[in-house]
Amino acid sequence: MREIQVDLGRIQTNYRTLKQLAQPAKVMAVVKANAYGHGMHVVAQALEEIGVDALGVADLNEAIELRSAGIKTRIMCWLLQPSDDFQLAKDLEIELGVSSFEVLTKVLEVGVHHLHVKVDTGLGRNGFVQADWERLFSALAGKSISLFSHLANTSEEADLKQQAEFEAALEVASVHGVEVTERHLAATAGTLSYPAMRYEMVRVGIGVYGLNPDEREFATFGLRPAMRVVARVANFKRVEAGQGVSYGYRYVTQRPTNLILVPFGYAEGMPRIAQGAKVLVAGKSFEISGRIAMDQFVVDVGDLEVSIGDEVVIFGDTENGEPTAEELGASYGSINYEVVTRIGGRAQRVYKK
Repeated sequence: MREIQVDLGRIQTNYRTLKQLAQPAKVMAVVKANAYGHGMHVVAQALEEIGVDALGVADLNEAIELRSAGIKTRIMCWLLQPSDDFQLAKDLEIELGVSSFEVLTKVLEVGVHHLHVKVDTGLGRNGFVQADWERLFSALAGKSISLFSHLANTSEEADLKQQAEFEAALEVASVHGVEVTERHLAATAGTLSYPAMRYEMVRVGIGVYGLNPDEREFATFGLRPAMRVVARVANFKRVEAGQGVSYGYRYVTQRPTNLILVPFGYAEGMPRIAQGAKVLVAGKSFEISGRIAMDQFVVDVGDLEVSIGDEVVIFGDTENGEPTAEELGASYGSINYEVVTRIGGRAQRVYKK
């Protein structure tokens, strides 16, 4: 009735494409948030099969899950609390990204095998601010670390300013005798835009799944969406003009027409506030009619004859004429990242290679 179709072969191809682009830099594939909705364990296994350089997740629990699932590749996580089990992280050879002195103290006490230190170069989220760099690198004197940060993707000018801040942090580290063996600043957008920001490693998330990180001409890089979301028609009826559709009658039919019921609602991550979102029915594009409900939405398909059980494409690949995650996101003022990570509910994930 509801499927999230994930093409693992396409994820592998996307990774290889990004690896070729970024060489000789290593490419960390980010699989946090259930691999952006694609299924963390299955995606991690598919990437490990092709020799992924490293995997990135947000928190320690995600990293532990991957180890428990048998993943042996390098794993890094970077959203940490002082109460986290850093001894377990060390035992499982999980690499830690540190952004606060409270966490740094505990991590140094345990002696994790690979420490990544994050500096805030202008995003204003996690990371040590410039005023703390002297204290930070004094505490790390004589040690070998990785250093990383994250771009705000505001403008080229702002990105280059952040790179300059990153270089300044490297200089302070050097003065204090800290050996930086690995630098990583660029995520997908930075990797595609700035060869000079690739350093020894890049962290690529949304690009692995074939989705555009911003407004660039993305198709030129040869990355293709790996997720296709479909549902099967649950009801079909002929109605007269003046028929109100769904809660609040935001849509009223203007003529005799056919309505179909699609069993995919906001419980599956379909945004209730979407306006103008389109789906594909029998190869034709139709706008969703009226308000999206918890379990379902309605589409006015005009005089098109549709059978119960026919496929409705909610989003997929524009090269196949299908609506996209970007378009669905735009219908409610959001982005493709949110669309794919929130999708789920009762929908079944189906994998192919």
